[in-house]
Amino acid sequence: MKSLAVLIACAACAYLSPAFANEFEAPLKAQAEVIKVWLNDPVIIASINSQNAANAKLTQADIDALDKQWRAETTAADQPLIQKTLGNSLSALLKQKQTSSNGLYSEIFVMDNHGLNVGQSEITSDYWQGDEDKWQKTYSAGADSIHLSEVEKDESTQAFQAQLSLPVVDPASAAVIGAVTIGINVEAL
Repeated sequence: MKSLAVLIACAACAYLSPAFANEFEAPLKAQAEVIKVWLNDPVIIASINSQNAANAKLTQADIDALDKQWRAETTAADQPLIQKTLGNSLSALLKQKQTSSNGLYSEIFVMDNHGLNVGQSEITSDYWQGDEDKWQKTYSAGADSIHLSEVEKDESTQAFQAQLSLPVVDPASAAVIGAVTIGINVEAL
């Protein structure tokens, strides 16, 4: 019976190929326009600018150490770095955005100019996103960039989702200061 369930899940994943992801490209890009509006929230801009200033002198070794700490904390009882991030005003705002989306957003996280998490609605598996497309193809690609992942089954929610990533632009300077990734339940589009 378990083998049958795995077979069905594999068949569903095969069906949700990159061609299937393209089926959702237009509604995902429409969602990007909605998200761009709330990315101008002063809490988002101030939080990223503050972390960018605080982390201006971080080396790659520092970033790697923070990421290692985060990964270790995901399974630990003591989680100072995770709790500091989840307890900030930006994370509270992102959690509210996720909750008010009525299941459309499965996760939201904002990254700084290094690709480090600034705030998030849920705990991510790692702290540094700077080595991933979600940051490299948005923050590094300019103010008008959009990155869409392929549609995949999210193991935690059992829903099919795509990650939509956008740069965050400071309205005062028009400079890209960070990036955001939103997990979107494509079944709810």
